[in-house]
Amino acid sequence: MDLKNKLKQTLRSSVRLVIEGEAEDKIGSTRFGGRPDVPKNFQWAYYEGEGFDGVTKKRPLSFIAQFNLDEIAKHDTENLLPKTGLLSFFYETDSMCGGYDPKHKGCARVYYFENPESLAPMDFPDDLDEDFRFPSVGIKAKREASYQDYADFLLQREKLLECWDDYDRAARGLKINTPDNSSKLLGWADIIQNNMTIECELISRGYYLGGAWDKVTPRDMQEAEQSSLKDWLLLFQLDTVTKDDFELMFGDCGRIYYYIRKEDLEARNFDNVWLIMQCC
Repeated sequence: MDLKNKLKQTLRSSVRLVIEGEAEDKIGSTRFGGRPDVPKNFQWAYYEGEGFDGVTKKRPLSFIAQFNLDEIAKHDTENLLPKTGLLSFFYETDSMCGGYDPKHKGCARVYYFENPESLAPMDFPDDLDEDFRFPSVGIKAKREASYQDYADFLLQREKLLECWDDYDRAARGLKINTPDNSSKLLGWADIIQNNMTIECELISRGYYLGGAWDKVTPRDMQEAEQSSLKDWLLLFQLDTVTKDDFELMFGDCGRIYYYIRKEDLEARNFDNVWLIMQCC
């Protein structure tokens, strides 16, 4: 079987997101930024990390985005997400952790609220700096085919690829075209650096990967290579967001990626989501 057909077999459904314009002013609407819609007893999460000022302290997470799953469901053809409710994403954007250290747990949080009608907008914590209170921006969603990026495709097929050109020819044959600004729910990640599912698996086993991959045992590496692609799924990928004079960029033209274990997604358990940031 040629590479084009092998790549075609990696097809997953994703939800392409275009983040621009005015957000709908309604509780439970899909949008980036603004005040999050949450239950009355919601406790704003904090993460202890080192900010741009070089100081390590507890800092409130920034509200990133929320998705009305009633609206998203029609695009989720694999029925991976709940059909109703609100899915909300947070990230501590002062520390802006990269996700390569088990200690980064808690720098990003995902919440699932089953009953949007019981939610209300929550004011930002007093100690959340103005720079990390993001304006509301609209989000338009559409269904899109998603195929493995080169780094994921290469992971278990090294003998099939002589170079990048082999993959590129197969991708062009399927008319795969990743936009420069690429945000999405589900599908395969649009990778800037390297495969991330192995990182998620090894970090979940307690490994620090900030330049210390040589400490990973051969057995753990082999198991991660064999299982991580099917065990870990992309939940949400966010690229640079701009509106008027506002810009949120992750590192140097980077993206953040929220990954979740397949079994946790099936159980509607979003407590163990892991975030990785990649940039140029």
